[in-house]
Amino acid sequence: MASKTLQFKKPSLKGTITVPGDKSISHRSVMFGAIAKGTTTVEGFLLGDDCLSTIDCFRKLGVDITLDDTNVTITSDGMDAWQEPTDILYTGNSGTTTRLMLGLLAGSSVHAVLNGDASIGKRPMKRVINPLRDMNAHITGRADGQYTPLAVQGKILTPIDYTMPVASAQVKSAILLAALNADGTTIVREQEPSRDHTERMLRQFGADITSKDGVITFRGGQKLTATHVSVPGDISSAAFFLVAGALANESEITLHNVGLNPTRTGIIEALEAMGANMTITIDDEAAAEPTGTIVVKTSNLKATTIGGAVIPRLIDEIPIIALLATQAQGKTIIKDAEELKVKETNRIDAVVDELTKLGANITATEDGMIIEGPTPLHGATLHTYGDHRIGMMGAIAALITDGDVTLDDADCIAVSYPTFFDDLSTLQ
Repeated sequence: MASKTLQFKKPSLKGTITVPGDKSISHRSVMFGAIAKGTTTVEGFLLGDDCLSTIDCFRKLGVDITLDDTNVTITSDGMDAWQEPTDILYTGNSGTTTRLMLGLLAGSSVHAVLNGDASIGKRPMKRVINPLRDMNAHITGRADGQYTPLAVQGKILTPIDYTMPVASAQVKSAILLAALNADGTTIVREQEPSRDHTERMLRQFGADITSKDGVITFRGGQKLTATHVSVPGDISSAAFFLVAGALANESEITLHNVGLNPTRTGIIEALEAMGANMTITIDDEAAAEPTGTIVVKTSNLKATTIGGAVIPRLIDEIPIIALLATQAQGKTIIKDAEELKVKETNRIDAVVDELTKLGANITATEDGMIIEGPTPLHGATLHTYGDHRIGMMGAIAALITDGDVTLDDADCIAVSYPTFFDDLSTLQ
């Protein structure tokens, strides 16, 4: 754990960046490559700690995976050829790895134990375990499966018709991955749409899955075919530079190859609502995952209210949106974001506490926060909680503070963006 002191003092930011590959898609590309029979190739893979944890888990299951910089090759004979691991499948800090692996392992032919770091040990797993148990999955663990470590005995599952109580791509994906080995058709009903990378990738690997009006229908027993996956830049990582460009003086930042999946572009809508000076050019809307180029310039910002159906589409970007709101004119309200409490840390409390240290006028609510702006910010030492999003929020804050910002654990940013500080330095 290494601290880092940032001395930026309101620079002008100009330049071009290509952010690393999308974390959600990188995880899934390895998972689907391990399920499919044949050789799957992936370009633009995110070399962050979380995604490397996913690779390590599948290697322990006997899947042949090679890495060449950001290119990954996965050679598999399908799920039936997975080997029972002799070691614990360690998922590190990755909630996506942990929860999606539960769905995959539940319908496999192996027995495995999943465990992660201290943060994962505090994150709720019952939201995934309960629907999987409804499918007759055999999963045991601490507090009756509420927390890791978790043991899974794979078996043929039964399909379910499940209505999602909250919008969660991880829960939805775990169910759909389990449904691959369920004897019949599984239906998932979403009250609010969550990111749909799993559904898109199932189709890309040759599966027949329908999604209409929030109802997802998927027949079990389908076999996937190996393919090529091109991973777009992660819009959640791009969000930090979009905010940096909007906040810093006389700035213009161009971001290439940014993933623009409609279930992920809530950050774009929030920025537009706050008056960000931003232009977007779509590269290929018909691609498996649409991409584009975004140019953002210094902006005159206004407050807004963010809540309701947009929240699942920007849940990971709320920390950096809160920083943006400290410089917007008026009262910004973020609501309906209770899900922030069960991320890598309680992000409502963490964001409020750390921005308050910088001088922000920000108050926590039960389901979000209220930010009054614009407010001058000053330097401080920030606690990242081992949370990459909080760490990057603090680093971008240093662009506009009167004084240095010190992050107590800058290393945590490598979870999703190992080259973050290198990319930031190219803009100054």
